Amino acid sequence: MWLYLICLVGIYHLFRWYQERQVVSKLGDKYVFITGCDTGFGNLLAKQLDLRGLRVLAACLTEKGAEQLKRETSDRVATVILDVTKTESITEAAQWVKERVGNKGLWGLVNNAGISLPSGPNEWLNKEDFLKVINVNLIGLIEVTLSLLSLVRKAEGRIVNVSSAVGRLSLFGGGYCISKYGVEAFSDSLRRELFHFGVKVAMIEPGFFKTNITNGEIFCQSYRELWDRMDPEVRRCYGQKFLDAFLQSTRDMQNRCQSDLSLVTNCMEHALISCHPRTRYSASWDAKLFLIPLSYLPTRLADAILLWNYPKPAYTL
Repeated sequence: MWLYLICLVGIYHLFRWYQERQVVSKLGDKYVFITGCDTGFGNLLAKQLDLRGLRVLAACLTEKGAEQLKRETSDRVATVILDVTKTESITEAAQWVKERVGNKGLWGLVNNAGISLPSGPNEWLNKEDFLKVINVNLIGLIEVTLSLLSLVRKAEGRIVNVSSAVGRLSLFGGGYCISKYGVEAFSDSLRRELFHFGVKVAMIEPGFFKTNITNGEIFCQSYRELWDRMDPEVRRCYGQKFLDAFLQSTRDMQNRCQSDLSLVTNCMEHALISCHPRTRYSASWDAKLFLIPLSYLPTRLADAILLWNYPKPAYTL
């Protein structure tokens, strides 16, 4: 009995491995639009797809980022300036994409642009702090997708949304986890709506990687600024020891971040060029073995694990 079961599992994984190795044809004729290409995952993915022979339309926030990317890639890569929080910028970029892809449509859309700050204990933040992150990570992603959806549908292409393992399990306050939960929900509904049009939607769920949005010192500086502007009564409730421990835990987390960004960009590439892409890609071992399994545990047990080393405020029950 067990032998038959093991054989069935083995056959399933062998068949899945075979399916996932099949690559779509005529990559050189396909256009992929990527947001957030100044640095990090977007920058590396643009270079990776360029080497694959795809035509890359890379959106950068700054002229400096765009110029540097063009110097480091072939003429298959074209760049445009895009601020995903501004409707006029998105409209102009969408028109720019339409002019380049023509009747072929847009094979791939990779919503990669994102920020993580301000973040911290929710009580330290105000409405504007939440909106600053949500407007980039969620509202901007939605507006970019809607502006390019007809082009992706024309090509029967792919949409790849960068979510996070903390889109399943909220580890800290602020707009980041909230926005990633929203990306998960938007991607799920979009995938079902576009199924009959031949469009595939995938989510990338990285753990913690060393990028600009996870820089430990920048995080610590942001926390200190939040602390300084805080109401004195709230500051007394948390206490200086809480702040010191919180800053140290942030530095420790930075030290545990993975530096190999290709673990994520390889998943993005697979979602774009595989004949049978996955719905979700967990792009690191901390996501696969800790964060995502933790999200399936009973809430009380998950809370106990996460609170084990969490700093304690000065005033507690």
